[in-house]
Amino acid sequence: MIEYGINCLGPDAQIFEPVTLGFPSREKMQKTGFTGTKIGKNAVIRSGTIIYCDVIAGDFFQTGHNVVIREETRIGDRVSIGTATVIDGHTTIGDDVSLQSRVYIPTNTRIGNHVFIGPNAIFTNDRYPPSRIGGLTGPEVMDGAAIGANATLLPGVCIGEGAFVAAGAIVTRNVPAYMMAIGAPAKIRELPKLMNSDTK
Repeated sequence: MIEYGINCLGPDAQIFEPVTLGFPSREKMQKTGFTGTKIGKNAVIRSGTIIYCDVIAGDFFQTGHNVVIREETRIGDRVSIGTATVIDGHTTIGDDVSLQSRVYIPTNTRIGNHVFIGPNAIFTNDRYPPSRIGGLTGPEVMDGAAIGANATLLPGVCIGEGAFVAAGAIVTRNVPAYMMAIGAPAKIRELPKLMNSDTK
């Protein structure tokens, strides 16, 4: 294991080399003794994973292969990060969250508890790239929401509690709680009865 800074790994962790913990952010590249990565008990970190400094992850955290998690990210308990997923830092992820393979999460994103994010989902945070007019604002995904495969969320949109974003949807506006976004650009629809009864 390659380590930078001061890292804390909880008991009963399984590390499959090569793994890098505490990789320095740009402002810490010439420093020593900085805060590295802190991970709770019973973690499973698979080969190719790189976790930057100032990342805190809870118990039963696991990654697939070749995951990158940038600095200032906070991750709750029982979170699974799929293979080749990138979390670009300054992000908060709650408990019992599953990110499937090749998900992209930009800076300044908030993800609640019990959230599912399907493979190849793309979140964005810059409405007018590369000018950054108005700053960088990532999406917010509330508790119990689900994001389908290949969905794209535009900057600053909020996916409400228990809402569902269909596969391939391009979400340009907020999705109310317990509603569905489908299409490109996405339109808001009632959840199918089966899904609605499960979430309410």
